[in-house]
Amino acid sequence: MPEPRSLFSEPNAEQLAAGSDDEETQRAAIIERARSKDKSALKEAHAVGDHEFYGAVLDLFVANIDSDSGLLALASYVTRNELPVHNTLAQAMLDSWKRSPDRSSTAKGLHFAALADDAKLYQRAVETALQFWRDGRLADSTPDELQALFDGEFWILSARTRSSGAGFVLKRTLESARRELEAARAKQ
Repeated sequence: MPEPRSLFSEPNAEQLAAGSDDEETQRAAIIERARSKDKSALKEAHAVGDHEFYGAVLDLFVANIDSDSGLLALASYVTRNELPVHNTLAQAMLDSWKRSPDRSSTAKGLHFAALADDAKLYQRAVETALQFWRDGRLADSTPDELQALFDGEFWILSARTRSSGAGFVLKRTLESARRELEAARAKQ
């Protein structure tokens, strides 16, 4: 029979070892389910509370995607379940968008770049969208739509990211884009 303990006593070494073994077993099971493409493993990985572990499981899913439709299904699952978006998933969405840019894929690419909460990634996405627009590859998007998209997705970034050094550079990029898009509207 275990020795009685007080409410605030420290767990003994046996309890710590058992907890550690259980946690490792749980993580191994989550990784195995992720390898077999069971998306519910993402929710469980997030519930573990270890940001790096969740990121590794999400990266495993992204690495095993073999089509744009598979990527879209994963992205939809992540957003529908309000799971964090990491750079790997956001970059995969941007790469998919770059292969065939249009109004819809531009919105999705910028949205996932913003959800990753990385000012540099979002800045690169904005710059790419502007270049596509200049090259005529976003002919179905108006300057007003692009401006609204850039500004709207900017506010998805956390306050910490928006006020960082990279956030400052991003704001300058957005201001430059705003001026360019306003000039294009004036010419119409």
